Amino acid sequence: MQETRLDTTRIRAVRRVIDPVFLDTPLYRCEALEPGLGCTVSIKLETANPVRSFKGRGTEVVASLLADNGSRDVVCASAGNLGQALAWSGRGRGLEVTVVASRFATVAKLDRIRALGARLELVDGDHEMARERAAAIARYDGIRLVEDSLDIETCEGAATIGLELVDTVPSFDAVLIALGGGALATGVGHVVKALAPEVEVICVQPLGAPAMTHSWRGRRVVTTDSTDTIADGVAGRHPIPAVLDDLLLVADDAVLVQEASIIAGMRTLLDHAGLVVEPSAALGIAAILEDRDRFAGRHVVTIVCGSNVDVDAYHHWVGGAPRTP
Repeated sequence: MQETRLDTTRIRAVRRVIDPVFLDTPLYRCEALEPGLGCTVSIKLETANPVRSFKGRGTEVVASLLADNGSRDVVCASAGNLGQALAWSGRGRGLEVTVVASRFATVAKLDRIRALGARLELVDGDHEMARERAAAIARYDGIRLVEDSLDIETCEGAATIGLELVDTVPSFDAVLIALGGGALATGVGHVVKALAPEVEVICVQPLGAPAMTHSWRGRRVVTTDSTDTIADGVAGRHPIPAVLDDLLLVADDAVLVQEASIIAGMRTLLDHAGLVVEPSAALGIAAILEDRDRFAGRHVVTIVCGSNVDVDAYHHWVGGAPRTP
């Protein structure tokens, strides 16, 4: 494999600075899902931790390095999950954390960021506008800007999930990974391709937020003017060139799924796995639902990456979704 920005030895080393509460998350075959999906399905559950998403793995690495360097102030832009994770990791290390988010972000995520002690600044636009504002704060105040997916710590923290997959699962044929900014996909993809190259790495993105998938397919950065998806955690419009370069080296495929399939995936995980998940975490199941023939008879791992949902919105989504077999 050509070299990405990531390093497998370094990924193994960062496990030592990540709070164990984020490590060795549940990984199990979920037989109840299999009749409706037509394949063997294992779930890697990244929601059973204090911030209910995989993001804590990366922010633990970031916060540890900042604390070691004597830095106290840090800012990031977030759709919600990164902000929660950085607030949690920073609070434990005495950091002053500022999170910039869209005022249209999921209310439950914003409330949790505040509850964890971070300063929260809201902008009137989308996540890309929040990124611009966070960068401006960093420049003006001379503090560290954490850029999810661009900062290698966020990718290598997420990559520890890949270590746990290849070290634990006896054999699997494909791993389905939610694709947004790319930290999760490039991190897990790097490890899988380095240590289990026969496994197919498939990234999944909503049809209503396709920038990174279009970029992967075209092998160049493709931006979009807007997004239209309930999967707010992956709704970026401006892929980062260095992240795309990594993704091109580790992803075997990138697919787009419809909103109805995302909702059906959430309902499937609730009905057959007892899991309440946010839309981004259902992308893997949505991909199987849309293309059962592709996965028939195979052993597929899907990473359930977050469960921070607005309760009212969740009930609206799953209450109206058709039940799957």
